[in-house]
Amino acid sequence: MNARGQLGDFLQARRSQLRPEDAGVVTYGDRRRVQGLRREELALLAGVSASYYSRLEQGQAVNASPEVLEALARALQLDEAERRHLKELAAGTRRRPSVRRPPPERVSPAVRQLVATLGDVPVVVLGRRADVLAWNVGGHALFAGHLADTLPERSGQGPNMARLVFLDSHTRDLYVDWPAKARAVVATLRMVSGQHPNDPSLAALVGELTVRSPEFGAMWADHRVKAGGGSVYEMRHPLVGTMAVTQQALQTEDGQTVVVATTEPGSASHAAMTLLLHGVVTSRAGTRQSPAMRE
Repeated sequence: MNARGQLGDFLQARRSQLRPEDAGVVTYGDRRRVQGLRREELALLAGVSASYYSRLEQGQAVNASPEVLEALARALQLDEAERRHLKELAAGTRRRPSVRRPPPERVSPAVRQLVATLGDVPVVVLGRRADVLAWNVGGHALFAGHLADTLPERSGQGPNMARLVFLDSHTRDLYVDWPAKARAVVATLRMVSGQHPNDPSLAALVGELTVRSPEFGAMWADHRVKAGGGSVYEMRHPLVGTMAVTQQALQTEDGQTVVVATTEPGSASHAAMTLLLHGVVTSRAGTRQSPAMRE
């Protein structure tokens, strides 16, 4: 991945997804060879020259002004997350690529305190590349009960939520609407790639998933972005059945994501989640008391 290439690919993808009639472009019924808007049509809508816009898409132009970026965002009808992504990609073209590998991510004492404070509520802490950095008992039971609950000291050596969603059959089966969850994972990674265009570990993860999962490759090429927030997913847990789970993604100062899973109080989903957590806690208590296990 490189910033100039990502900027051009993002502009081209958004241009191809914007129909002329949605942008107020009159076509007079002419036969079009491209999907979406032509480069010159988008340039006209944004008030920039066609040659300059072409250079932007081809990665040959840098230092796009805030005014030009805002004009392009309006012409492409970008939402707030997409506008922020566009500005981050443009800023990346002006930065000198770093040759240093970023240090391993670690969970701060403040975040660990937050996880502890949430008690039985399922929580998972993810690094910027979706590496699992920490989870509580409920978070492990809900999202990855089929894996060992211990995590390595260094990030990148344990479970990765993007890999699990695309390559792990258990995680895939957890989501009734798996494509919706998969698109959200890809959109979040796409947003992070704009913030860290020269991260070799992130590039390696994207490359691995592109090779091993055609579905990831297709979604990655779509250039959708997502920045935090919450979503409700119907999860089909093998121990307690189906439940509607709200996954809230909270961003930390270190760029990590705290995923908090909740259910509607008084609902069947809440009863199922309570049953899951009670079963896990009871099982762990029994294991700790077993002499055979202590040996």
